[in-house]
Amino acid sequence: MTTMKKQYNFDEAIERHGTDCVKYDALTHFYGREDLLPMWVADMDFRSPDFVLNAIKERCNHEVLGYGIAPESYQKSVLDWLEIHYGICASSKEIHFIPGIVAGIAYALLSLTMPGDKILVTTPVYPPFLNLPKACQREVVCSPLKIEEGRFVIDFDNFERLAGDCKMLILSNPHNPAGTVWGKEVLTRVADICHKYGVIVVSDEIHADLTLPGHTHVSYSTVCPNAKTNSLTFMAPSKTFNIAGLGSSTCYIADPVLRERFFGWLDSMGVAGGNIFAFVGAEAAFANGEEWRLQMLDYIADNVRMLKNYLSTHLTKVKAVLPEASYLAWLDFTDYGFTHEELCNLFINKGRIALNDGTTFGGNAYKNCFRLNIGCPKSMLHDALERIRISLEA
Repeated sequence: MTTMKKQYNFDEAIERHGTDCVKYDALTHFYGREDLLPMWVADMDFRSPDFVLNAIKERCNHEVLGYGIAPESYQKSVLDWLEIHYGICASSKEIHFIPGIVAGIAYALLSLTMPGDKILVTTPVYPPFLNLPKACQREVVCSPLKIEEGRFVIDFDNFERLAGDCKMLILSNPHNPAGTVWGKEVLTRVADICHKYGVIVVSDEIHADLTLPGHTHVSYSTVCPNAKTNSLTFMAPSKTFNIAGLGSSTCYIADPVLRERFFGWLDSMGVAGGNIFAFVGAEAAFANGEEWRLQMLDYIADNVRMLKNYLSTHLTKVKAVLPEASYLAWLDFTDYGFTHEELCNLFINKGRIALNDGTTFGGNAYKNCFRLNIGCPKSMLHDALERIRISLEA
């Protein structure tokens, strides 16, 4: 007798206004008005999974919320996930809880580099990669990506020339924006260059579990010995299971010397303790979430196809990099003939839609570009695309 799989409803519209969420309730702060369709912040508009919510509710049945520790069951769920999905056979001493990957990157900068050191990033890239080094008094060095056949590629001549002066690479793997999956050959070349020049690699793999059907994520540390001995890998259930508000992430380091430097710093500074619900939520997601994840990925893949079809039919001048992983698309509106400032005004005040401004991903080189979040019900995505089309009409 076969057991019927539970079918999850990703078409359901969830009302999020008034829940103190950044995506909806901070619109006025960031965009100047609240009546916008929010297609910006990288969380999804799907209901957080029932098995996570139920685990949190069950924990609340105990009426003391005192200091907590990472239970062995939580650590096992993380280790099992790493092994099953990415071939990382680790022990509990090789992983460490961190309260979010942005915080983890800041901690890596502070503990493993010095003020004035150069930090390499590939642009366009998630804005904290640019802002965190500056806040830590480090110098950001940008290696611009190229677009070939509708996907981002690394310009390795430029990358190696810049790497020689850098102390750390903050790598987005898969890449944010647009979810480009780098693959083993590309990552091995990155690892060889970084090993050659002594560049520590911080691999942000928060979107790894969102790799879409037909693509395969390769975790950076697994590609070759040079990668394994000189890297920190950050992963989290937050994007995958839409539980970013729990602040639950993991750092994996294979090399014992690098591990002692970073984990020792975390422990001595007291900055990487977890809260009760971060442990409970992550364990529930990793232990029970595979079927939900697979159904969600199929839904996102349909959204990618929907976006591609709409662009080819109604927004033919848009140059797009569509996701191979994640739910974030990169759209270039240059051929419509508007200035970047005009585009921002049209989207906000005519189309009434909030998109991520491309210039925040690497400066003026990305004028006329915007990031679109398609992790939402199809009705919402269609509304967003219609608003973009209306914005651009004369």
